[in-house]
Amino acid sequence: MKRITPTLKGPQTLNQPCASELDIAIRAVADACTVTRSVQTQLDQIRQLTKDDSSPVTVADFAAQAIVAMTLKDTYSDVFLVGEESAADLRTSPDSGIVVAITHAVRRLRPAVSADEVLDSIDIGNHDASDNRYWTLDPVDGTKGFLRNGQYAVSLALIDNGEVVVGVLGCANLSTDYSRPFDDPDPTGCIYYASHGAGSWYLPADNIEAPPIRIQAAAEVSLDRLRVCESVEAAHSKQDDTQRILKHLKATSDPARLDSQCKYAVVGRGQADAYLRLPTGVGYVEKIWDHAAGMLVAQEAGAIVTDMYGRALDFSKGATLSANQGIVCTAPAIHSQIVSAITTLGIGR
Repeated sequence: MKRITPTLKGPQTLNQPCASELDIAIRAVADACTVTRSVQTQLDQIRQLTKDDSSPVTVADFAAQAIVAMTLKDTYSDVFLVGEESAADLRTSPDSGIVVAITHAVRRLRPAVSADEVLDSIDIGNHDASDNRYWTLDPVDGTKGFLRNGQYAVSLALIDNGEVVVGVLGCANLSTDYSRPFDDPDPTGCIYYASHGAGSWYLPADNIEAPPIRIQAAAEVSLDRLRVCESVEAAHSKQDDTQRILKHLKATSDPARLDSQCKYAVVGRGQADAYLRLPTGVGYVEKIWDHAAGMLVAQEAGAIVTDMYGRALDFSKGATLSANQGIVCTAPAIHSQIVSAITTLGIGR
């Protein structure tokens, strides 16, 4: 595979990944996007096979995790992967329609694979985040967006001693045309990737051999036209609190809503000034796979990513961000104002 990341100068430190790790991650995510997009074109057939309206996203989740795990396993003898899915329930009914559909989806890229091999690959993702260096994966981040043919992301990150050093986001329905509505899926899609200290880059999802294009967060922000994005689902972020923040800052624009970690890419490429994920209830803890890849893509593009109180996201606590609350991802010019507004308004306290 052609190397597509900028050459790293000088000796590599522990938290600076070799180019092959990034290349492999990009390939894995691109392959997973191919599989998930294939599943999206067969929603009705899968529902008919499985007798379950929500089954297509289940098929896409498991198939994408299997593909990513297989791609990593092709290169590494030991793969430590913290994935969102486990094949335990699937093994109780190995001949079910859902297992047949998952295997069929994986066979798009791995024609000779057996159902048992697919299930074993899914379970590669059962690592408990106890190792010093491991991958973390959300195979389909934004399940409802996937089902409505909106935005979703395949997100893969490499964590080394609590630091995210590689992040790849496969935004299979996201357009590079900023005027295209988020609920209008793009026929090509985007892959965004970053490695520690090497910037953030874009590739078309259907051609990862294309010359990469660097992305940058917005350098200037107009408060009265502040561009904020948040989750479509009210259960994922307290939208009333976002409105309170905008009112406090005297911003007049309405938030753009889209599913998944695509929001990190939207801020990283300068299309939005801020992404807010504000807690909807006491005690909710974010999962590392929901933020690791997106955070690094946004940060390496120049954005600032913290929790809602301005604390750096702490990936040293295992599979959750238990030391943090909420997410604030912004262009540098607006971060302190938003965190200050959250404190002044008492949000989350």
